[in-house]
Amino acid sequence: MSSAPSTGPFQPLKADDPTVVGGYRLAAVLGAGGMGKVYLSYTPGGRPLAIKVIRAEFSEDPEFRRRFQQEVRSAQRVQGLYTAPVIDSDTEGPQPWLATAYVPGPSLAHAVARHGGLPLRSVLLLTVGVAEALGVIHGAGIVHRDLKPANVLLADDGPRVIDFGIARAADTTALTGTGVSVGTPAFMSPEQAAVGTVTPATDVFALGQIAAYAAIGAPAFGDGPSHAVLYRIVHEDPDLSRLPDELRPLVTRCLSRDPADRPALADIIRMCHEISPEPLRQGEDWLPRAVAGSITERLRMPAPASTPPPRPNATPTPTQFSPGPQTPGNPHPYTPTGYAVAAAPTQTGPAAPGAPGPVPPGHWQQNTRPQGHSTPPPHHPSGFQQPGFPPSGFQQSGFQQPGWGQPGFQPVGPRPKRTGLIVGASVFAALLVLGLIGKFAPDDSDKSGKGDRATSSANGGSGGSGSEDKAREKPADPRPVSYEGIDVTANYALKLADNPPRPQEDDGSGVSYGKGDFYFYWDSLFGDERVGSANGKLVVLKNSQKGSLKVCRDETRFTEKIELDQLASGSQICVLSKAGHIAVVTYRGKAGPDDPSRYITIDLTVWRNAEEAQQS
Repeated sequence: MSSAPSTGPFQPLKADDPTVVGGYRLAAVLGAGGMGKVYLSYTPGGRPLAIKVIRAEFSEDPEFRRRFQQEVRSAQRVQGLYTAPVIDSDTEGPQPWLATAYVPGPSLAHAVARHGGLPLRSVLLLTVGVAEALGVIHGAGIVHRDLKPANVLLADDGPRVIDFGIARAADTTALTGTGVSVGTPAFMSPEQAAVGTVTPATDVFALGQIAAYAAIGAPAFGDGPSHAVLYRIVHEDPDLSRLPDELRPLVTRCLSRDPADRPALADIIRMCHEISPEPLRQGEDWLPRAVAGSITERLRMPAPASTPPPRPNATPTPTQFSPGPQTPGNPHPYTPTGYAVAAAPTQTGPAAPGAPGPVPPGHWQQNTRPQGHSTPPPHHPSGFQQPGFPPSGFQQSGFQQPGWGQPGFQPVGPRPKRTGLIVGASVFAALLVLGLIGKFAPDDSDKSGKGDRATSSANGGSGGSGSEDKAREKPADPRPVSYEGIDVTANYALKLADNPPRPQEDDGSGVSYGKGDFYFYWDSLFGDERVGSANGKLVVLKNSQKGSLKVCRDETRFTEKIELDQLASGSQICVLSKAGHIAVVTYRGKAGPDDPSRYITIDLTVWRNAEEAQQS
């Protein structure tokens, strides 16, 4: 495995990169981002895969894992012609990962950075392809949330949208920063940048940005610091002066500040066909020749790295030597399971069965699973065969376990005499006899009232170490996280686990609002206004109380809803969710009578995982 620097699409694996993920042998690094690293690998049948391994920091967040599992399940339902389908995943292992089909093409970001803007026909074919992909993604109940040029790949037969919905999982973890949204600032929508509201119309805004970027060769709202770009997105109009006249009506509608004014995906596709002077058909000539050359470059894919030979005099693990293809010395070929991917042969040359010597042709060496990737893949139930182990019944058929006469296997030398073990066993036996004698001998210390401190502590006595054990058993309280000025729109709810908590229109019915930990309800017919929790309980604190974790834990006057007229500016509410999160909501007021929107404003302090979750 070379460590030389490379400027091509395939970077060599480094010392800190795994060589195998979920049974897939890695061949190269494709890229890295805020959520993890992407590697090139292959299926047993030789089809290339892109495997994204999530950063360990995210893996330690239980809420991220829960959301990531949900998003991967949703993504597996997306089977569009303009998406890279999810092939495999492991959301429960020490470091989660997912594998998608590899797309041999540059990203739109890479193509524009190297070659500039695209011609009109390419932009139109790009737009209709991405629009069709979004239709399939939205049909699976997913909002992409992070549609940007880096997530649009240019294949020889049209664009491919990747990483759909995965950003939502990261949006729940403290690693994204308090008050910071997941997404690329230059391609966010105004509502996403301002209050974090995300709907399918959010992706339409990003599609308009992508069309403009592809045609102009630069973001429509300019470059610069994130806060400056976000300000322009929310308050200023985009710079479309260099956009071709044919595209300006379409892009302008997509970039409307009001989500309701943005066109539907079907309308976008129709407008693109009306704009095009010739029928839009995807084909090998849809990209300029210079950009198409980048596709050819990405078709020269490296093979998986070969496994280093075992250390001298070291007993190999079962996965280092797996049964090879059918040969006279091995009548039982190894059948890949969909996870184990064979590497190139590491040794060649003849060898007599059971005799020392190199591995014969056809025997493939497979690396052990690196630490952090030891969870059995779904096709291998825990406790059953793992890649590299021979299937059950092989011994009866003449197959022998590695290290016990496998053809071509290099046996370990004679074991040294274990004198040290014999001496150690003798000492242990002597100590055991002395311990039994001591157990049945009279204990004078009990008569004098001076019990053994260690024994007393172990039995819950007042010894010093017993107190320390009790102190260690009590988990430390979580640190509070505070958010100010959250506007909760009428009939919206938020979840305390989200970071930052963003009010969203819930899919529940009535005033329960699904699984919302805190909601604001307004009945437009009768004028009723209240706050409540559908996933926990809450209580208004007295004026003499100051909201804290201890105060909320000690409270017993809980209810599920509170009328808004019971609250004044500064009123504090304890919220205890069934998931174990505790929060103090400070009510700051509601929208004025002349305000076209109906909302309340709150400050929020959250102690996540402060209690054990309740069984639902």
